[in-house]
Amino acid sequence: MHDNFEVEPAVLRAKITGETARIAWQDLQRFYAAGSVIEVDHAVDLIDVAYAFATDAKEQVAHWLSAAQIRKVEPAVAQHWYDTHQELWAVVVSPWVLVQHRPVH
Repeated sequence: MHDNFEVEPAVLRAKITGETARIAWQDLQRFYAAGSVIEVDHAVDLIDVAYAFATDAKEQVAHWLSAAQIRKVEPAVAQHWYDTHQELWAVVVSPWVLVQHRPVH
């Protein structure tokens, strides 16, 4: 966070959790076109990733990137989500929109 004060970790996590919501992939098209959408693998906690982005935890983010657990949405995936009217879990950590497709069990 780039505020003039330090936010308690628990407060920040609660804020992120409260801002996480389901959204239709169609509603994210302008963010995808701008290259601002990051896909979070279902094996990683979306809140953990958002928290790492918000606190600029570069080493953790680099680890997830190198393990392909977070990545820009591939065009084939984006097309599939569009064609199937997919709903995703999403949270904004400006300038990024983090999305996660959670398989139905």
